Amino acid sequence: MRGRGAVSNPAGRFERLAREADGDWRSFASQGDDEAAPPLKTHVRCEQARSIIARNDSPDVPFEQSINPYRGCEHGCIYCYARPTHSWLGLSPGLDFESRLIAKVNAVELLRQELAAPAYRARLINLGAVTDAYQPVERELGITRGLVEVLADCRHPLAIVTKASLVERDIDLLAPMAADGLAEVFISITTLDHDLARIMEPRCASPERRLRTVRRLADAGVPVGVLVAPIIPFVNEPEIERIVAAVAEAGARSAHYTVIRLPWELTGLFDDWLLAHFPDRAERVLGHIAAMRTAPGDATRRFNDADFASRMKGRGPWAELIRQRFRLAVKRAGLGRAMTPLRADLFVPPELPGQQRQLF
Repeated sequence: MRGRGAVSNPAGRFERLAREADGDWRSFASQGDDEAAPPLKTHVRCEQARSIIARNDSPDVPFEQSINPYRGCEHGCIYCYARPTHSWLGLSPGLDFESRLIAKVNAVELLRQELAAPAYRARLINLGAVTDAYQPVERELGITRGLVEVLADCRHPLAIVTKASLVERDIDLLAPMAADGLAEVFISITTLDHDLARIMEPRCASPERRLRTVRRLADAGVPVGVLVAPIIPFVNEPEIERIVAAVAEAGARSAHYTVIRLPWELTGLFDDWLLAHFPDRAERVLGHIAAMRTAPGDATRRFNDADFASRMKGRGPWAELIRQRFRLAVKRAGLGRAMTPLRADLFVPPELPGQQRQLF
């Protein structure tokens, strides 16, 4: 489907029934016309969330707190490790994930309440760690904007991860926060090839547009890091050096990477996508992913690795080659590999109705 990443919509792993399209029925319905399927519309359901700050103790993640204002993501990135989360909602990790979204419409109110709790202590909050907080629906709903306003008002440290140029809308909030050491933005750039981006992450800003976003944020004084994530062997992996050089020229301060992993239903979805777009190299790509994800001595070929020591970077000779290439590219470009230290000592709890604001 034009404008969509997944080429299938399989049932989630918790469903009892699996549905398949009937070719004869389609021929009858279209009266023999082999035209393309109509565009798939995006549907958004509103949700009253019970909490908004998620917490983790993962040693390979540089933050303990995160906020995701949306479930599902219209960007449609075929490699997204968050796709299997839609199975918990009784939806498909395939086309449903990118077309049936859930918006946490009470997120701003919840954030104020959680920040105002007497026991709360300010620590970095990452916005958009799972699904993109600046995906297209944000233009209408403005939930992310409201969250950033609360964090700015409370002088709370914030890191943003996004593929969307819509983040430029909030420069008026992010620039003053950055001047006080409270904000950093990470832009994900997986390819510089427009044609590849169109099929791999169809509703994201173009690579050229994301590079301009890096420049605009940097010019506004907002520290910008770039995520070359994920690196996929024989798909975007040949571009490592070019991407790092381009983001350095655009004004990024640091560059980071992960290698692709395919948890749960994502293995089948990614396999379908490869066969649809790159049938000539599909097995080679999957073979190298498995080489980075299968533990030594494991007789079963695996495409996901939950081990904290290797799930981000992979294991084995191919993963080591990518690591060396990336480190050398970063060194040549003069980029750093660390996050900007953000301050937590300026935090001021929000004032709730009927409550007097306290300064710490």
